[in-house]
Amino acid sequence: MPSESLRFETLEALKNSPKGKLNYSPDWLEKGEDILAGCVEVSSLSPLSGQILKRLSPRPLLKTRSLSSCVRDTSPEVSEGLSAGASVPISPRQISSPPPSHACLIKRLEIQEESVVSPVASPPPAISVLSPRATQMAGCIRMCERKHKAKAKVELSLRLEQQERLVATVSSCESEQLKRYEELMELKQRQEYQSMRDMMEKETQESLGRQEKLREEHRHRMKILNLRLREAEQQRLREAELERQRQVEGRERHRAINAIQEEVLQLNQLLQPRPSTQTDPALDHTPYITRGNQLCSQVSDVVPASADGQFPSVEDLTVAERALQEMRSLVRNLQGEEAQAAERKRKEQDEEEEKKKRHEELKAQQEEQKKTAARSAKEKAKKEGLQTGADESTLKWYSALQDAANQCAQACDELSRAKDTQTKKLKMELQKAATTPVSQIANISGAPLKEAFEKIDKLLSSRPVTSAGKTVSASQHPQGLEFVSYKLAEKFVKQGEEEVASNHSAAFPIAAVASGIWELHPKIGELILAHLHKKCPYAVPHYPPMERGTSVEDYQKILGYRVDDSKVEGQDSFLKRMSGMIRLYAAIIQMRWPYTGKQGPHPHGLNHGWRWLAQILNMEPLADITATILFDFLEVCGNALMKLYRGQFWKLILLIYEEYFPRIEAVTSTGQMGSVTRLKQFLETSLRTKQIPVPKCELGSAFFKS
Repeated sequence: MPSESLRFETLEALKNSPKGKLNYSPDWLEKGEDILAGCVEVSSLSPLSGQILKRLSPRPLLKTRSLSSCVRDTSPEVSEGLSAGASVPISPRQISSPPPSHACLIKRLEIQEESVVSPVASPPPAISVLSPRATQMAGCIRMCERKHKAKAKVELSLRLEQQERLVATVSSCESEQLKRYEELMELKQRQEYQSMRDMMEKETQESLGRQEKLREEHRHRMKILNLRLREAEQQRLREAELERQRQVEGRERHRAINAIQEEVLQLNQLLQPRPSTQTDPALDHTPYITRGNQLCSQVSDVVPASADGQFPSVEDLTVAERALQEMRSLVRNLQGEEAQAAERKRKEQDEEEEKKKRHEELKAQQEEQKKTAARSAKEKAKKEGLQTGADESTLKWYSALQDAANQCAQACDELSRAKDTQTKKLKMELQKAATTPVSQIANISGAPLKEAFEKIDKLLSSRPVTSAGKTVSASQHPQGLEFVSYKLAEKFVKQGEEEVASNHSAAFPIAAVASGIWELHPKIGELILAHLHKKCPYAVPHYPPMERGTSVEDYQKILGYRVDDSKVEGQDSFLKRMSGMIRLYAAIIQMRWPYTGKQGPHPHGLNHGWRWLAQILNMEPLADITATILFDFLEVCGNALMKLYRGQFWKLILLIYEEYFPRIEAVTSTGQMGSVTRLKQFLETSLRTKQIPVPKCELGSAFFKS
């Protein structure tokens, strides 16, 4: 049949139509394509379909028109339905907008299907001319389209569900990622805040460290400046002392040259011929006179140079002394020649016997005069050696120390008399920091001594120290260092006055610390001596005379007695305090601080002890006190002086026993013989054994190692 042969052609034509070329991709959502992109154009039958219909029907034209109109009426609706029913994939412009819901898309497809089916249900009358085969074919096509539409609708709903699940999953992931991101940002902010905080704390610590370092540098520089100032002051004092000594020596040389010139002129007059010798032709005075005039001129040349405000030099004095010696030799030579001439003259006058007698008498007289002069010189020396007071140089030294102590007291007067609470509190803390370590000194072991020494050294070096649980420093007040120095020296002497007086063994540990502090801080040593001399003038030694206008109470205070409400302390108490201070002084001059690194001489060594002993022996003894202080001094310091001065020391001990001790006995009454007896026994034992024992309380090397 012709229709059977054209069936495949019809299907081929439908396949090549725009609708038949529609492609469906399962990956349309991932690629971003429209699911019905192939249905954009209006689908229509091929132009050859008319030829086929002409062969199938006797009215080909009508059928073709009817079919064409039917197809054309149906195809656009179908394509529109498909294009409207199929949800267009998300285009690049629509990615940001949310996709339509599944129920909405299903509703659209149903509406479009009804719009497509409705024309088919009421076809125009012209379609009735088609054959049953064509009608069947058209029905098959529509059934096929409906199946495809249903299939597309199911797949579309599945895709929409999948898309919604994907969108929900992506939204959940994005929400979780947003939360993690926010947590990460918060973590970073906390880390940045912590790092900034750590950085600020580190910078604060570094700033505090720099400030502390600057403070330490400032204290170090202040210490260096103070040391330099002290050195400059000491240098100035040394230069002033040297200048004063130079002037004194210059004045002495000036006086010596004047005396030499006077003596030379007097000797030159002796060179002139006397009337008794002018008649002697054998004696010629001319060479002596000429040489004498030359020596006078030589001495006169030296004197004008010193008369212009300049002092003569040692060379000038040497030249003048040589001229004097030569002048004396000239006079002796001339006198010898005159004596020889007189002798010859006496021989010539036959008066040898009378001359011999006169010569013997003259010689006897000269010997008697020499003996008398020797006795008078010895008595004069004895009288001059035993003074009632100290010599001029000792008094100057004593006055200089007292002036230094008064200046120090005046320098810290503002702090001492402070009225505000804060300054008073600081004053009390500084005073405790200065006096407490001295009060804690004991002869137990070396460790406590070292601890006390370090506290005192830190305080005097303007470094902070801890006292009674509080930290205090002398640099907290401008007058703090002067105040601490004054109170510390006063406390050392007070320990000798009270502690050593009651316990003789305490002298050496206190002396060891005082000597070490004296070596590092010389000003403290001067203040210690000043306080010691003020409370015990016998440590100078000095016996202050009673001046006119001084009351008895004031004079008793000057002598070292305590006077309270017009009541003078007893003699035993007075001697006990003086004994303690003399023992402390005797221990200081022989003790050295063992922990110091300095190897220089002692700041106030045994040479001062020898000077003190010599000064005592050059002064008239006083009842009771002289015997007491001599015994205490020799008992503490005698062994050290014996080792240093040896033979000279024993000569001095013998002098004390033979010549000075009888004077002590002469001025001592019967009721005051206790100290005299102790001194006598000590001297006799020492001279008999030729040995002075080591003090029982002396500190050995083992003490400082403990």
